[in-house]
Amino acid sequence: MSNEPLQSTVPQVAMTLAAIAATAATPRPSGETPAQQSNRVFLGINQQLADSSLATRGTWILQWVGLSPDNANMAYLARNTDGSNEFAVVIRGTVANVTDILEDLDVGTVVPFTAVGSPPSPVSVSKGALEAFTQVIAASTAGVTLVQALTNAFRQAPPNPTVYVIGHSLGGCVATMVAPYLQAQPWPGTTPRFALYTFAAPTAGGSDFAAYVNSVGWVANERYYNAYDLVPQAWTSLDDAKKWYPEPPGPAANDDVAGVISAIATLPGPNVYEQPGDAFPLNASYGTYNPNMVKKSLQDFMAQVAFQHANSTYLGLLGAPDVPPGPVVTTISPSVGAAGTEVTITGSGFGAGTAVDFGTVPCSRFGVSNDGTQITAYAPEGVGVVAVRVTTIVGTSPAVLFGQFAYGGPAPVVVTGISPDSGWTNASVTITGVNFSSGAKVYFGDNAAKSVQVTSPDQIVATAPAPSVGVGKPMTVNVTVLSDGYSSPASPADEFSYKM
Repeated sequence: MSNEPLQSTVPQVAMTLAAIAATAATPRPSGETPAQQSNRVFLGINQQLADSSLATRGTWILQWVGLSPDNANMAYLARNTDGSNEFAVVIRGTVANVTDILEDLDVGTVVPFTAVGSPPSPVSVSKGALEAFTQVIAASTAGVTLVQALTNAFRQAPPNPTVYVIGHSLGGCVATMVAPYLQAQPWPGTTPRFALYTFAAPTAGGSDFAAYVNSVGWVANERYYNAYDLVPQAWTSLDDAKKWYPEPPGPAANDDVAGVISAIATLPGPNVYEQPGDAFPLNASYGTYNPNMVKKSLQDFMAQVAFQHANSTYLGLLGAPDVPPGPVVTTISPSVGAAGTEVTITGSGFGAGTAVDFGTVPCSRFGVSNDGTQITAYAPEGVGVVAVRVTTIVGTSPAVLFGQFAYGGPAPVVVTGISPDSGWTNASVTITGVNFSSGAKVYFGDNAAKSVQVTSPDQIVATAPAPSVGVGKPMTVNVTVLSDGYSSPASPADEFSYKM
């Protein structure tokens, strides 16, 4: 990974490789076999590695992919073709929300980490981290494991290659175990040099583990973390997050946020954890944040946490180009109909290997526009209200508010905005959206609006009721419309903040 002028820096390349590990991580909604998903992952990673606009410059090629049976973890091996004799072992952890990531680590129990042989003194890691490590090391493709894939790669390479072990989030946590494990392996005919790069990683073990990892001979042992990312605070300084996020712009933590963080912080019990590696903090001045998630609510706080933890945020903080996202659905039209209804799906990234699902039912009849922004599909058999999602070799689109299809009707109700979005009791609030019936009801949090005037199918004027006050009753609430049996889904667009 050269640092010559006009070249990408080592951290930029490493973080890009880590971001590419998320390729096709979500299984297709209608289901696919492990072999089908592994093939999709392989094709998707190859496509991303070939992208010369990224920090990886298109010089890396994929050599092996290992996916755990339950899709919880994945690792891939890539080789740099620029003549530098470099390899990268890249690890992806669980793809889930931040709370799930932390709970997956099962940090209340520590176990011996014996996979590195016999270190000078006992080394312990969390039970969850060891389970993830075991899945990565045991993962295989056509019976070939990571160690076997590296052995085969070294046979074809010049002597003494450099191997970068890389991971973001839980993948970074697992990387701190995989790297010393690989160091401890015999490599006949060659002496590889290892470097460890982690991003946004929670720690796997305590001071004994950190000291052991730091004692191993590395080309580099570097840990990059966003100073306003909750995950790498685990499990050393989680309580610091209760002081986030600086105002303005926020969002400042409320009592609900403090309660969630306190609950997460108790998970380690008596175990004391410590981060290994040379620390490189990013975003110390809180200059990078999501401006749409700044209200003092649990919802906005956790959404800001997710933003601060994202691959794209880390790439931006490092000054690297973002990895192109997977397919995205923005709207469908119509949003109501029967089996066989022609539905126009609008979005982006509808490229190689496109497949369409209505809920968990695959769509067999569809066509994709040449520019990859539109799909004409014919609804398969189905019932109820389902999310229309698109899958390609790069990934699966998330479910979105305007991507819901209702079999037989009525059409789904969505709130798209409120004005004003803050005020006192009795404030007149205009609510915009779609499919409001004449008998619609409006709630501010758990309180019904005092008066409701449906002025059109896409507009309501409601009077804000008095807020509920007390523990667990935040001053920022979601405005919900109940219409034709639907309750509008909560989103940042419907948040109303009471002024007291």
